Amino acid sequence: MLIGTKRRRLLQDLRETRPRIPGRLATFGVGRHNRNGKDNVAIDATARTSTPESSIGEYLHTLILQSEDIDAFLNGLACHAAQILSSADDEVLCGITLLRDRKAGTVASSSDRARHMDEIQYSFGDGPCMTASRDQVTVHVPDLETENRWPEYSATVHQSGMRSILAIPFNLEGDAKAALNLYSARAGKFDARVQETVQRYTREVTTTLQLGLRFAQHIDTASNLKSALESRTIIDLAVGIIMAQNRCSQETAVGILKSASSARNLKLRDVATALVQSINQEAAHTHFD
Repeated sequence: MLIGTKRRRLLQDLRETRPRIPGRLATFGVGRHNRNGKDNVAIDATARTSTPESSIGEYLHTLILQSEDIDAFLNGLACHAAQILSSADDEVLCGITLLRDRKAGTVASSSDRARHMDEIQYSFGDGPCMTASRDQVTVHVPDLETENRWPEYSATVHQSGMRSILAIPFNLEGDAKAALNLYSARAGKFDARVQETVQRYTREVTTTLQLGLRFAQHIDTASNLKSALESRTIIDLAVGIIMAQNRCSQETAVGILKSASSARNLKLRDVATALVQSINQEAAHTHFD
């Protein structure tokens, strides 16, 4: 098992192999809490906001390495999306809806109020975010006062202070379906320019979200991590991490992992374990009962 200086040097090698992506980070999630009551990851910034195309690659790399668990990781995505769209006089709320087995739930949110907005929709059984997740289409509600597709739901959300909604689906693997849900107190907030920006953002983060959902399936508990280490899953996870960090192909990611293994004269599984540990921040054991 890798510990101490050897593990740190290995992780540094992996990071140095990725291409440099220009741009500056945007702060996110400072002072907010995830659903376990823990602080979301706080990232120092050289600028308060920046465009997704200039900063998203570097941002995701930092987020995935610094998040202490899956909740912090997904909440970080929601907080970042909300922040880049908010202004001084209009706070945008963001939630991420996951639809599995026809059941919807919010897996991340920028605030408790954002989560509450999602839960109002679930109580009605339908609405913009659930439609976006289920049908994999963009749903735009420019003004809840005149919305007639979901009249009872629209009236309830409008009474809660919201005026416009934008829901854009993520293109995920398998049976899981998800959407990014945005709420604003301003009618017409999500115009064509904003929709284009958010669609570009969701495309950028899809690979990382897939990785996060894979963690949720395989590394929620110590026993799940133990099972993962007994198979190739741990290597697949490490490859996914490298793909998300570098925005590269699976073949390139495998090559990076093998190069690190060869350079350190370590087994491929040990290299993969060290990388996954750095994200999950839980001790992984290489010996089993």
